[in-house]
Amino acid sequence: MRNVRHLLEVKGSEVYSIGPDAPVVDAIRSMAQQGIGALVVLQGDRLAGVVSERDYARKVVLQGRSSSSTRVDEIMTADVVQVGPEDTVDRCMQLVTDRRLRHLPVVEGDRVVGVVSIGDLVKAVIEAQQEELDQLQRYIAG
Repeated sequence: MRNVRHLLEVKGSEVYSIGPDAPVVDAIRSMAQQGIGALVVLQGDRLAGVVSERDYARKVVLQGRSSSSTRVDEIMTADVVQVGPEDTVDRCMQLVTDRRLRHLPVVEGDRVVGVVSIGDLVKAVIEAQQEELDQLQRYIAG
């Protein structure tokens, strides 16, 4: 089974982040520019949280708050579920399923080294199933 390190090698390990003091409008703008649904919130180099489009919709839009005067740390998820590079895709899938998450920061030591999304995980599972199917077909044919 593939691990998170392998996923990051394939997809890249660029981490898009924002500081906790930034206005929410900056976070939303950054997500839109990058075509992503969440940002890692870093206090210096330390993981402070994750802010997502879902946080924005539920904690700003639906509550009638201002995107420019609300800070990221007011709406971010601070109790972040994180994984390490050696965690398996299966373990990550279990986490996102059980906890209803869409993004998992990948932390090695004290440093965020990447982020895997539910889409990354689903893609990896489909690829693994296709490889297994191909092997079975070769075995049967062979």
